[in-house]
Amino acid sequence: MLDISPLTWAGTIGLIVVLLAVDLILAAVRPHHVGFREATAWSVFYIAIAIVFGIWFGTQYGNAAGTEYFAGYIIEKSLSVDNLFVFVIIMSTFAVPDHHQHKVLTFGIVLALIMRAIFIALGSALINSFSFMFLVFGLLLVYTAIQLFRHRNEDPDVESNLMVRGARRFLPITQDYVDGKLTTKVDGKRLFTPLFIVLIAIGSVDLLFALDSIPAVFGVTQEAYIVFTANAFALLGLRALFFLVKGLLDRLVYLSAGLAIILLFIGVKLVLHWAHVDIDPAVPEVSTPVSLTVVIGVLIVVTVASLIKTRMSPEEKAHAGSLTATKKRDDEY
Repeated sequence: MLDISPLTWAGTIGLIVVLLAVDLILAAVRPHHVGFREATAWSVFYIAIAIVFGIWFGTQYGNAAGTEYFAGYIIEKSLSVDNLFVFVIIMSTFAVPDHHQHKVLTFGIVLALIMRAIFIALGSALINSFSFMFLVFGLLLVYTAIQLFRHRNEDPDVESNLMVRGARRFLPITQDYVDGKLTTKVDGKRLFTPLFIVLIAIGSVDLLFALDSIPAVFGVTQEAYIVFTANAFALLGLRALFFLVKGLLDRLVYLSAGLAIILLFIGVKLVLHWAHVDIDPAVPEVSTPVSLTVVIGVLIVVTVASLIKTRMSPEEKAHAGSLTATKKRDDEY
């Protein structure tokens, strides 16, 4: 295990909090439509920070630790793109105005970080206490991969989300967004705005993605610090990436299949690690450099194949993928 000092933890968390504060301030003080140029600048900024951190981390704690960080970061970044699909679906389903999308995304990122920090602490404690958790995490990822591949050409049904349905049923909701407020008063009665429902939808999606992404990154490292930083830096750039690529997401028609392959690979890697530790040391393990190569290779192949496919068949549209079959609505028949 790496010897990460409390000061290093505090400095890292402080940096992440500062970056989040900048996002929150921008969203609250100047709500506006985020254009391509602005989104590009912020995306480059966040990726540069992640790379600089990885270089510093590798220099301080060794090349192996640096490789684990970059492998974890790339896995989480690739999985976060699937988040974007679902965010686009949520924004479209609830017709969120452009100038409020910044605020919604920032909230989603903050909530995702909190949830993942909890899951990281829990997952790390379980792995350190029970080696068979590698098997549990591995099988979870294998199941997720199979389900995602089976339903790769479907989108999650946001309206059928249990939390969203419950909120709509039991809470009084206004018809409009009321200047981006979560609640408002009408005739002395407290009402919730559609933005509150959107945040519930985003939060429930964050919870589902945390359940998959944390076991995935534990597949390349068991260091809680690396797991946390890989997730944090991948998520910090999610807001800008949303505005940068939301017009291109429809073209990534094979992304869901590619992510299913990556999750399956990491799941098998975890199962092999469990067998190596608990069953027989002769059972082969997959090294981190091999994992990094496979993940990058799959992402390159699915991206190129997607662009070729949509160029030859412009009518093809990408889907976020779903873990369960999506129910058809009456207006789709």
